[in-house]
Amino acid sequence: MRVTGALISLAAIAFLAGCGSGSPSAESVVRAWSAALNQDDNNTAASLFAQGAEVVQNGHVLTLRNRHQAVAWNSALPCSGKIVSIHTRGQTATATFVLGDRRHSQCDGPGQEATAIFKVVHGKIVLWHQTNAKGPTGPTV
Repeated sequence: MRVTGALISLAAIAFLAGCGSGSPSAESVVRAWSAALNQDDNNTAASLFAQGAEVVQNGHVLTLRNRHQAVAWNSALPCSGKIVSIHTRGQTATATFVLGDRRHSQCDGPGQEATAIFKVVHGKIVLWHQTNAKGPTGPTV
């Protein structure tokens, strides 16, 4: 299992590096975050958040001040999410996920959809905003 996690982490980093110079696209960062989360690789998922990133859920704003808080927040998400649609405009991506269980936790709304808006700057998520929540919300750690 550790080898698989390491390979996924390396694949996500390679995916983000891309072929050219410049920052990765918002879409590629969202896809890398989703892949890491779905593999329970909370460290890689957290590494995609900028220091000071904001998480908005149910009208609450949480600032992830450091990597430890980003790891804790990603770890506390109860659901995995298969991307079923993603739309981008510049640094912003809006992704809709079908929720499912994670390896170490049962989802409280499997099969439901959830949508989040991501703002990505220099390859890091600076805003994760859950909108039109049809399913359960994540942690407000």
